[in-house]
This record gives sequence, structure tokens and C-alpha cells, in this order.
Amino acid sequence: MKNIRPELIRLFKQGYCTPQISKIAKTIDEPSTTIHYNIKKLEKEGAIKTYKAVFDYKKIDEGFCAYVLIALSADEYGYGNPERIAAELARNREVESVDVISGDWELIVKIRTKDQDEYYEFLRRVISGQKGLQKSTSMISLKQIKTEFVTLQNKTQKQQD
Repeated sequence: MKNIRPELIRLFKQGYCTPQISKIAKTIDEPSTTIHYNIKKLEKEGAIKTYKAVFDYKKIDEGFCAYVLIALSADEYGYGNPERIAAELARNREVESVDVISGDWELIVKIRTKDQDEYYEFLRRVISGQKGLQKSTSMISLKQIKTEFVTLQNKTQKQQD
């Protein structure tokens, strides 16, 4: 059988997933037609942007997660355009999310790589060369407990529940 795993992971990240209507119907004890109608309504209103998979990132070689806080130079932020740098950063496959924030920092970037070596290369290739950055600091995630509103449990936690 042909291995299409990388292509599936890429597509699932982009939103090529569909809701499991029958499973939802059983969970909340409502007819499938009611579920379908309400989902379509949420989609039409723009409340649902996409459906995507929640991964065990270690199993897809993206188990190293870091958050980078970025302060922009006065010139860059003074023009009121932190979105330009955020959009440039978002183009990189390692970047899971970019947010414009308030406080001492202007941006927070969530990055996923295979390991710290890949993360270091990302910092050298992307962050270090980014025009308009005044300073940055990294925070490494040691263990993810919840992501995208899904609580992650390991086998020992499941057995204890």
C-alpha cells in the first residue's frame, strides 16, 4: 500500500476534515438532521472557519514545541503594522500560530519542529533574519496538557480515570 501519510497530515492541518455527525448526534441525543442543520448554519454565519485534526505531535515528528515572544522595533511598530511581520512569519511551515499581543511584546509565535536542532535552524533561518525585530525570547513547552480545546491524556491517566 502506498504511504500517503505526509500528504494526509498536511491536508488535515489545512482543514480537510469533516464533523462526525452521527457521533455528535449520539453524544447529545439529537437527530442527525438537527445536527447537520445547525452545523451548516454555523458555517454559513462564519462561526466555523474549518475542521482540522488534533495530532499527537510526537507521532508526526513535530513533538518539539516552543513559543517565541517578539518585540518589534519602534519604526516597525510605529507604523502600526505588526500584522506585516506576523504574516511573513506565518508563511513558514513550522509556525502553528502567530498572535499580535499587548504588553512588553508585540507578537507571540507558536512553533513546532521535530527536535531542538530543527528549532535552532528555524531560529537562525527565520527569526534572526527578520527585519523589524528588536528582540525575542523563547519558551519551550515541556508537556502539552490541552490543545485546541482537546484535553490530552496519556495511558496512565486513562487507566486512573
